[in-house]
Amino acid sequence: MDGKIVGINGPLVVANGLGGADAAGIVRIGSERLFGEILTIEDDIAKIRVFEETRGLGPGAEVQTTGAPLSVELGPGLLENIYDGLQRPLTEIQSLKGWPVPRGDDIPALDRKRLWEFDPVAAVGDEVTGGSIIGTVIETPAIVHKIMIPHGISGLIESIEPGSFTVEQTVCTIKTQSGDVRNVSMMQRWPVRDARPFLKKSMPATPLVSGQRLIDTLFPIAKGGAGAVIGAYGSGKTVLLQQLAKWSDAGIVVYIGCGERGSEMKDTLSEFSELRDPRSGETLIKRTVLIASASDMPIAAREAAIYTGLTIAEYYRDMGYDVAVIADSTTRWAEALREISRLMKEQTVEEGYPAYLGSRLAQFYGRAGLIDCIGGDNRKGSLTAIGAVSPSGGDLPDPVSQATKRIVKVLWDLDESLSNARYFPAVNRFTSYSLYTEQLKTWFDANFGIDFAVNRSRSIALLREETELQKAVKLYGHDSLSALDRVTLETAKIVREDFLQQNAADEADRYTSLEQQATLLSLILYYHDLCKDAISAGADDTRTLFGLPVRRLIERARFVPSDEYETAYRQIAADLELQIGATLKGGDGE
Repeated sequence: MDGKIVGINGPLVVANGLGGADAAGIVRIGSERLFGEILTIEDDIAKIRVFEETRGLGPGAEVQTTGAPLSVELGPGLLENIYDGLQRPLTEIQSLKGWPVPRGDDIPALDRKRLWEFDPVAAVGDEVTGGSIIGTVIETPAIVHKIMIPHGISGLIESIEPGSFTVEQTVCTIKTQSGDVRNVSMMQRWPVRDARPFLKKSMPATPLVSGQRLIDTLFPIAKGGAGAVIGAYGSGKTVLLQQLAKWSDAGIVVYIGCGERGSEMKDTLSEFSELRDPRSGETLIKRTVLIASASDMPIAAREAAIYTGLTIAEYYRDMGYDVAVIADSTTRWAEALREISRLMKEQTVEEGYPAYLGSRLAQFYGRAGLIDCIGGDNRKGSLTAIGAVSPSGGDLPDPVSQATKRIVKVLWDLDESLSNARYFPAVNRFTSYSLYTEQLKTWFDANFGIDFAVNRSRSIALLREETELQKAVKLYGHDSLSALDRVTLETAKIVREDFLQQNAADEADRYTSLEQQATLLSLILYYHDLCKDAISAGADDTRTLFGLPVRRLIERARFVPSDEYETAYRQIAADLELQIGATLKGGDGE
């Protein structure tokens, strides 16, 4: 079906002659065949958002419908790639055609020439349905790609062979109940605005281990959970999100750069290509898909980027992987919604955001979850959704922040004062929270014993007590505190500076295993208990306890490499006993 442009307002195009078109259908516009998506149709007039710059378009330009919604290609070759919001492969486009991306360019997302070694796991005569795994491909050294029957196809396998195939070639044929024969390739397509189906959702019960001590110990997020980082510009959101993307134990990471600076995405790609995954030993890019819709790209493409990333993540989730979707930032995405809504003259709420802002955010975070996959082999997969929110002017009560806080179960609230003090991660320990703590307790108890939860509670209590004691210090001075209160202040300082603080640039400190975190926190609290015992035994001079050589070792304990910490921490614990005990025997504690 063809139509003609009758009006243009920025990325919004109005065309006539499209009364029979489908809402949310993709159209190609003008001689350059620009990508657009139909928003509304009234009589034969359609309002279309264009995903590319509309300069040069004018009334009378042709609009052609494609008969398909905005969809992505799913199959081997997604990993290690960087796409724009329309799933166009940016690296390939740049090498072939330069930068920026030529308007109307439609290079396929998946390489049509590359051969993949297909290894069948199903056989002739097997009954299969949508989601059934019929074979595998080694996509990267870190990930086995599971080839699934597309949804909507079911029947008996008539033929299936191992060998080298492109993503378009037939690897399997299915005879349906109606007697038709369907060819199945390694590639399928899926509309991005439709969530992929699953059997059921379950309550998340396993933590997404990030290697970031403040997150894993104090404010954990579950695999299949939803969380957000909220903070003003420059408070460290992107660094924290990149740490989560780099070191979390998700099998697959889909990182969406939505409206952020292009240089940040370039740096992210460079780092992911060099850093090693502590679990697989491969570079992090081997398990990562990057979606880049930078601030200098059209706003409509920015809005689509979130859905493109979610759909790719759900595809890997359906294979049975734990997938993390990290969106930086949902504020820029919401601003794109606001701009399009303004052009549509829709009803708005505070700060001009559309009335449906909350529901769109809920749709994003609602696609997270721990699910039973369709396919008949009892596999489970999870999708963890993490978004960044940048309140305008650092003002938290803005609509995006408020809507997000009503939806997510984990909030990492960044404190600008901590950021200015070069404290990382600059997470406010009193306004942040995790609603997954109780449901993850069973997992922590089973893997680390009850001491982990006890020590976590003790450390939070110390930090809260420190806040109250600091008020007394400001009023009456440090000397007004009892010896036990001074021990509390000292231990809380160690927890803040030597446990929760982390150096993202230090090779040993940027990632800490959960086992090492538990041991380090236990060591700090052991120091606290020994100091209290010494005070009870008559040691009044806390300066002696705080000036022991072993105190310096505790400060440096977080920099001990992961393969050496057990021996090092045991030695520190032994030195603690000896040195604190010596202060009593020698009378230094009097």
